Amino acid sequence: MITDAVILSGPRGLSLGKVGLKVPMVGDVVVRVRHSGISTGTEKLFWQGSMPPFPGMGYPLVPGYESFGEVVETRGETGFVPGDHVFVPGANCFEAGVRGLFGGASGLLVTPAPRVARLDPAHGEQGALLALAATAHHALTGGSLPDLIIDHGTLGRLLARIAVARGAEQVVWEIDPDRRGGAAGYEVVTPDGDQRRDYRVIFDASGATDILDRLVPRLARGGEVVLCGFYSAPISFAFPPAFMKELRLRIASEWQPADLEATRRLVDDGHLSLDGLITHRASAADAASAYDRAFTDPACLKMILDWSAAA
Repeated sequence: MITDAVILSGPRGLSLGKVGLKVPMVGDVVVRVRHSGISTGTEKLFWQGSMPPFPGMGYPLVPGYESFGEVVETRGETGFVPGDHVFVPGANCFEAGVRGLFGGASGLLVTPAPRVARLDPAHGEQGALLALAATAHHALTGGSLPDLIIDHGTLGRLLARIAVARGAEQVVWEIDPDRRGGAAGYEVVTPDGDQRRDYRVIFDASGATDILDRLVPRLARGGEVVLCGFYSAPISFAFPPAFMKELRLRIASEWQPADLEATRRLVDDGHLSLDGLITHRASAADAASAYDRAFTDPACLKMILDWSAAA
């Protein structure tokens, strides 16, 4: 099979092109992608050429791990039938020469059935947000809930929404005035407008490598900072203030299958709204300009590619 896919050939070298797909095996499903999201974390680092080395890394690659589409074919017993709508967290299904490191930004995907999650087709483009919501869920299940969240981008909003659904009360810091709207059940303030110095748990979704020196003075003694973003450079901090506060530090890694299932239930049951998170949309044919805008326009919370016209 041949399909259209976003191909990142190198830093800032991105285009829509044709790729071959591996033959589906028993237990696989073939999914026609309807919508895919653009990550402003890891995908941006690949686009910039600043991603730290790790196994499997290299160009050319198909980016994307936020895809929502329709099952069009199954092989063997999969639990799915053509017509089911599913979320796909990327796929490694491309023929030699193109890496499927994430692999979700493609018109067709072949993937083992256990990797996908069935979703109501009514979710439409919002179905592509499930992985980011699961990332927030994973961070929030590792310990105490936050009373301060840093950054009111997409991840910060999802952290706040899930925390509110669990009964927590928190404040969100945001320095960009255009991003302070959209709060529901929590307050968004500027750091300078917040005089509090006794936060017990702070979640950082900014990805800023110098964030700790700014947060330690705001902690209560024995307070915890949870790093939820992806940090491409070494994180350092002044030891004496952290020592005096007895800082505790936790890192939230990527979501697990249980997080995906729990998040799906929150969305389906109406306890987690995904409204207002998608601010920009583009056809997959305009992928190059869409990725550029997603990574450079501060007003773009979430860019979604529409694959309806793709092969």
